This record gives sequence, C-alpha cells and structure tokens, in this order.
Amino acid sequence: MRRFGLIGFPLSHSFSQKYFTEKFAQLGLTDCVYENFSFKDIDELPQVLNTYKDLCGFNITIPHKKNVLDFLDERSAVVAGIGACNCVNIQNGKLTGYNTDVVGFERSALPFLQPHHSKALVFGTGGASAAVVFVLKKMGIAFQYVSRTASPNTISYEQVDEALLSSHHLLINTTPLGMSPDVESCPDIPYQYLTPQHHLYDLIYNPAETKFLAKGRSQGATTQNGQQMLELQAEESWRIWNS
Repeated sequence: MRRFGLIGFPLSHSFSQKYFTEKFAQLGLTDCVYENFSFKDIDELPQVLNTYKDLCGFNITIPHKKNVLDFLDERSAVVAGIGACNCVNIQNGKLTGYNTDVVGFERSALPFLQPHHSKALVFGTGGASAAVVFVLKKMGIAFQYVSRTASPNTISYEQVDEALLSSHHLLINTTPLGMSPDVESCPDIPYQYLTPQHHLYDLIYNPAETKFLAKGRSQGATTQNGQQMLELQAEESWRIWNS
C-alpha cells in the first residue's frame, strides 16, 4: 500500500483527501490511499511517521507549513529560500520538503495579471503568504504585507486607505478570514475604493466566493479563488511523489 496524507488543523474541509481519492479511482490505483492527519501540535508528527511506515509523502496546511521544517532531512531550494513547506516526499525514511504552493499560485495567477498589476497587497504573513511573495518577487511585482498589527515590514489593516489602494491593484488574501464556516469575515479594508483595475485573489476555495471576493466584485474588480491553485499544487505534489 502506498499511503499519502495531509497534516494540519483543522481539516474538516479538506480538499486534498477528496481530490486524491478521486484521482486514485480514475487511475485505477487500488494500492494508494490518502488520509487526513489532524493535529494542532507539530510534535505529534513523529508518532504519525512511526505508526504509518507505508507513508510515502504528505501535504501540509495551516498551521504547520513553517514549523514542519524542523522535521525535514532535506529541503528544496524554494523551501530553503522562503521558509515554508507544503509537500514532503519520503524515501528510505528520509523526509524531503518542497513547496508546491509556489507552482500553484504562479500558474493560476498569470492569466489574470495585467501590466497595471505592478504592486500588490498581501494579507497575512503565514506560510502561504511566503509562497505568494516568492512568486511576486519572481514576477517583479512590488508588494506590501498587511496584518492585524504593524511591524517593521508589515502595515496594519487600518493603514490601508484610498491612496494605497489607488497604487496597489493586486490584492491577495492568504489568511483564513472568510473560510467556511466563518463566511462573514474578511480583511478589514475600505472596499469602496476598489475599481475595475483591481484584481482580488483569495487562496480560500470554500466557499467559492468569499466575502472578500464578493465585495471586490461589487466594485467591478476581477476575482479568483484558490480552487485552481489547489488543483495545480496537488498535481505538482503527485509528480514529486512519483519522480
């Protein structure tokens, strides 16, 4: 049996398990299984590894994309560069970390980007935002972190005003704000200043249209959710596990 899985917390709305279970069925792979390993404390990972000796690889989601690094034997250049991992390949007991979020975000965002999307606001400073910022740097798009509290490299939501939105036309939500079941929440910004020049990208896929995206769409902005990114990163994970 080739076992794969997802670690994170909570995992009540896991995309990955359904996606890979259906993929295995479509490919006629009866010797593959994908399971959820839900735990809040990353120190429970060794217990999972010891219990499931047939584990060949796993994906990582909130809140473990950064704290899983301490358990890796090797890291890809991207993981080493951004300090976040969402895919692990296991061979001969050795854990090698990759970041497939980078692939998923870049390939899904590219078709929507226009020349005026030269500056971005990135909501959130977690593992997912690290992958997003890596891609923005690669594309030559300037960015500004936005979070609940300001810090040397981050501004607070209160600091997002009309002037900032008039120069930053790409808005990316990497936080859990708006994710089911908390569908009424969203980044606290002045949405009335958004225009058709803006593009809003929400890494959340459940619900398909978050409040963040709905507010942007009502102002004429283009929008996209994280569904395609998830599918692309899942396929990249599958490629890694079979390489």
